[in-house]
Amino acid sequence: MKIGIVGGTGDIGEGMALRLSPKYDVIVGSREEVKAVATCETCRETLEVQGMECSLAGVTNQRAVDEADVVVLAIPFKHVTPTLNTLTGFEDKIVVSPVNPIERTNYFYYAPPPEGSAAMMIKGMLPESATVCAAFNNIAANKWKMLEEELDYSVAVCCDDDGAKQKVMEIVNNVSNLRAYDGGPLAAASIVESVTPLLLNIARFNKMRDVGVKFV
Repeated sequence: MKIGIVGGTGDIGEGMALRLSPKYDVIVGSREEVKAVATCETCRETLEVQGMECSLAGVTNQRAVDEADVVVLAIPFKHVTPTLNTLTGFEDKIVVSPVNPIERTNYFYYAPPPEGSAAMMIKGMLPESATVCAAFNNIAANKWKMLEEELDYSVAVCCDDDGAKQKVMEIVNNVSNLRAYDGGPLAAASIVESVTPLLLNIARFNKMRDVGVKFV
């Protein structure tokens, strides 16, 4: 399976590349291909130190979409619309959204678009044959790159297509100690996305770091 990461040079994108590339063919995308290539080189060096082999290719965001079976949108909410407006070729792809629409004053709060969630907004921007799944929404960005630490979290996956949902859940379960759970249809993604500002507030006001979710 080929997994393309749009925005693969950001913290979450690079971290996902590190965690996924030992088990999947990962295509790291960026607006500037040279940045994607550099990120891949850094990831390879990091994984070699860990004694791990990987499959990584650095390309433009468009090529990451074109060449992948599953596309992850590892971009901030504010960049979703301008980024998707420059890309094509999502037909018949599984598109994974870990995107959370969050604003901040003296605390973090959920600020969804009119569609109700980032995932539902993304669905409306893509071709009908594309299948959007919300996943990985509640994992702290810092944790992705900390390969010496296990990711011991629960991950809710929301999607309207059972086959696509199972594929994404399989990917989740192949990352560290993550455990995937069926979170219901894509319309339920707002519930999952809105947990992230709660986690950020708990971390901030209780002087904690990298708070996550685990169902027991």
